[in-house]
Amino acid sequence: MRGRLAAWARALKREVAALALALRDPQTPLVARLVALLVVAYALSPIDLIPDVIPVLGLLDDLVLVPAGIWLVLRLMPAEVMERARRRAVEADGLRPSRAAAVVIIALWLVLALYCVRVLTRFFA
Repeated sequence: MRGRLAAWARALKREVAALALALRDPQTPLVARLVALLVVAYALSPIDLIPDVIPVLGLLDDLVLVPAGIWLVLRLMPAEVMERARRRAVEADGLRPSRAAAVVIIALWLVLALYCVRVLTRFFA
């Protein structure tokens, strides 16, 4: 069981690396590029929706959100683009957590928070 989980985690990391490489492919459609950017930024960001220190739930968001995002991108991405990206990802050394990804995630959270504040102030005003 433990070996299967480790293999699944490695495959997930390779898919995230392939998505990061597919982002740069000129044949990638805009919608797929935007969704892939969000998935890669979330996967590589040290900031999670639910902090990993919270038992079970902290890891559950990574086990659900990242694969769900990858699934969505795979539905939007041309198969030949992903095949090229996967081949390049196998050759690459791998991806590491990114400060740029953290900035994207923080910006998204700030935009969401500001939107919520705006909705609440209109609701209670």
